[in-house]
Formats: sequence, C-alpha cells, structure tokens
Amino acid sequence: MRKKVFITGASGFVGSHLVEEARRRGYEVHAAVRKTSKIDTIQHAVDKFVFPNMDDSDELISLFQQEQYSYIIHAAAMTKAKSESDMLKVNVGYTENILKASSAIKDILERIVYVSSLAAVGPIDFESPFLITENTPYNPLTVYGRSKRTSEEMIKTNFSDSPISVLRPTAVYGPREKDLFILFDTLSKGFDPYIGNKPQKLSFVYVKDLVDVILDACTQSQQGLQFYNITDGQVYSRYAMADVFRNTFNKKSFRLHIPYALVAFVAKISQSLYARSEKTPVLYPERLAELTAENWGCNIEKAQRELAFEPKFNLSSGLKETLLWYKTNNWL
Repeated sequence: MRKKVFITGASGFVGSHLVEEARRRGYEVHAAVRKTSKIDTIQHAVDKFVFPNMDDSDELISLFQQEQYSYIIHAAAMTKAKSESDMLKVNVGYTENILKASSAIKDILERIVYVSSLAAVGPIDFESPFLITENTPYNPLTVYGRSKRTSEEMIKTNFSDSPISVLRPTAVYGPREKDLFILFDTLSKGFDPYIGNKPQKLSFVYVKDLVDVILDACTQSQQGLQFYNITDGQVYSRYAMADVFRNTFNKKSFRLHIPYALVAFVAKISQSLYARSEKTPVLYPERLAELTAENWGCNIEKAQRELAFEPKFNLSSGLKETLLWYKTNNWL
C-alpha cells in the first residue's frame, strides 16, 4: 500500500512541483486546495483533492483520522496582505491548527514538514564574517517575514517534542514562477535595472532541489523538531541572474542604476495610493528594504549533514533550464 502524503499549497508554484515529485516517488498524493484554486496543471499528479477549512481544527482532525496520513507537508502561505492580522491568521493560525490536528494520527504520522522562509530570519550585514545559520537571531524586514518568524516561535513553544522539520528556503526560482519572472521579462525587453549602487550578496534555490529536500525531510531520520536553511549553497552578486540571462540568450540589455531615494519616494506614494484598496502594491517601503538588503548568504551544512541535501543545480544550470522553459512556453 502506498503511503499517503497531505500537501497544502498544492496549486501554487512550489506546491505544483511538489505534488509532481511526490507522485513520481510513489506516494498517494492528497492536495489541500481552495475550491477556487486552479488545479488543471496538477490534476495528473494528484490522487485526491481535499478542501479543508483551515479555521476548523475539528474538521482537520476528522480528515486526518479518516485518511491516516504518513506525512504532512504544509507549504501554503499568504505572501501579501492588507493587514498584519490577516497575515498572522493564515501563516500562524492555520499552521497551528494543522499541527494540533496532527495529534489525531500520531501513531501513524511519521513526519511533518513545514515550509517556512529565510525571510523569517532576515538578512545580515554585507561585511559579516559569517553566513546565516539556523541560530542566527531573527531580524525579519516584512510583514510576511514577521509572520513566518511568529509561526516558527509558535512551533518552538507548542510543538517542541513533535516530529517536525522546518525548512527555510531562500528565493526560489524555476518553471512557472511569476515574481522573479518580472525581472526576466524586463531583461527580454532590453533593460537591466537596479536600485541604488550598493553591492549585494544573494542566495537562490532551484525549485527542483527544494522539492527534493522537502520530500527527503519526510523520510530522513531526525530527532524531534529541527530547523534547516535551504539554498543551493552558493552566494551570488546582484548581477548574477542578469548575467545568466545574457549568456543563455546572447542578448544585450542596458544596465542602469536608479537612485535609491527616488525608488523610496515611489514606494511611499504607492503605499499611500493603495491604502484604501483591497490589493497591495508591487512596491512598498518594507518590500524595498527586502529587495535592497545587503546579504542573504546562507550556511546549509546542517541540511547537508542531516537531510543528505546536495543541490543538483547552481544558479547557472538551474536558471538556464528555467529560462528555456519560459521561452518554450511562450512566457518570453
């Protein structure tokens, strides 16, 4: 009998790759999605769609008791919200409800994997002699990062004895990703813009490497609650992605540096204009602080040691594969 895995966020960018790899590995995949979610692209990889009310612990308990999952992967998250309370309700409250309900299947449940974010920790100084580790003090820059920090603190307080792996991926790229794609679309049009002139140290992880380590975390032997930082193990300059784009397509672009003060002014105006809107602006002061952060360099030795994590892709190989996917599928 195939082991069952419960995956939240299955219709999202990472989730769609995750259900495909879980199915390839032979699991019975149950995808937790909203009834309004677009599921056409993942139907082939999902054995059963479930539509739980994440606000209702009793409903989750009933579902878990009925299905008897071996693994729970909580990859869903709210990344933008009009208020911090809305973000906390989803990213902390829903996480807590899932973890509470998991006690209903504690005799069969082998592992829970919670997909957090390096945004929970935040960046470090450019000249820091150390990389970000699992013990680096929290310093999130955005409401999203603060919500992930709060969820991690909640897990430490309430579920420290549970078999949970908390993974903190850095910026994730790959086929079907839409946020970083904006950069590639801009490059395709001949422009290579940057905010200010200060150098940055950045980290990335290819979605295929991320889903591999998420699924490996389900089965690798670990003691209780564990935290892992996830990148491809390299540190890149702010120009690295544009350089890979140029090398892949042999296409020139005009590199320009926009004054930070000008962008900061636009970010403030944008936030004001959206104050009464249900939508959030693309650029706002907190987002600007995150985009221009000095150093996201990350140490992954713990994940390498305990999860046997060995990234198969660096930025050059992973991004080239991604860019060619965008081109083949008429995104570029």
